[in-house]
Amino acid sequence: MKRWSTAVLPVTILLVLAALTAWLRYATEMPEVGNDGKTRHDPDSIIVGAIGWKLDANGRLQSTLVADEIRHYPDDDTSDLRNPVIVYLDPVKPPVIIRAGHGHATSRAERVDLMQDVEIRRSATSDSQELVATMPDLTVLTDDERAFTASPVLITQGASWVRGVGLQVDNRLQTYVLESRVRGQIESQYARKGPQ
Repeated sequence: MKRWSTAVLPVTILLVLAALTAWLRYATEMPEVGNDGKTRHDPDSIIVGAIGWKLDANGRLQSTLVADEIRHYPDDDTSDLRNPVIVYLDPVKPPVIIRAGHGHATSRAERVDLMQDVEIRRSATSDSQELVATMPDLTVLTDDERAFTASPVLITQGASWVRGVGLQVDNRLQTYVLESRVRGQIESQYARKGPQ
């Protein structure tokens, strides 16, 4: 009995030392939190009066992105845009201008989420009037020249108008598809314009 009680003290000391060793190893292997600001959502750059251009393989201008201010955030590599304007240019199609009060863009602006008084304007041509679509928000996939929203939309073209909820836009095909609750009034180009 005396021998067992004398062995308890060294065994206890060994157990405490083993526990301390394990704790020290865990404490020294913990990832160090950097103080470089990458874990915070603060802008690392602010650009005032920004203009970006996208060119095709032949160097022709395809689209532009203009904003009064761009704030870039390094933690998620995104940017906030103030008064963004996206313009699509094509030599055989009318220009399309998309503008909003605010925007949020991915790292290379391949996706831009627009909000606050969003407006799409497709310029008039020799055989069609200017088309204007307004909505509270819109997601633009800039490389694909597509856009969509699940919000209410109003499209006007001359005296014609159409309202609906949800919109799919394909700028390459020049299509605007309303998804639900569609109603409107379409003016016929052949309608008589008053007494003759």
